[in-house]
Amino acid sequence: MPILKANQAITQVKSGVERRLIHGENLMMVVIDFTNGPWSEPEPFHFHVHEQATYVAEGELLFLCEGEPDQHLKAGDMFFVTSNKKHTIQVLSKTLRLIDSFNPIREEFLS
Repeated sequence: MPILKANQAITQVKSGVERRLIHGENLMMVVIDFTNGPWSEPEPFHFHVHEQATYVAEGELLFLCEGEPDQHLKAGDMFFVTSNKKHTIQVLSKTLRLIDSFNPIREEFLS
């Protein structure tokens, strides 16, 4: 049974953005912390083959998803992104914590 303690395996993605993750063969959970908010604009849109379910654990964001109205989300809210659908976020609070689940696992996050 894999275990990841709160202070283990933290990866700095870029300034003000850290993530840690745990995974099995087909499912990955990622905790991503943003400490560089609020942002003046959203990140560029992106897409991936992975299904993504996200829980907003702390903070506020603007969620943008192709073909959908923009959504102002806060702690306790969730969103889901289907495979290959363009999406992005804009951090609206000073800090933000997201808990992402991906299927299949994001191999590029392992390197």
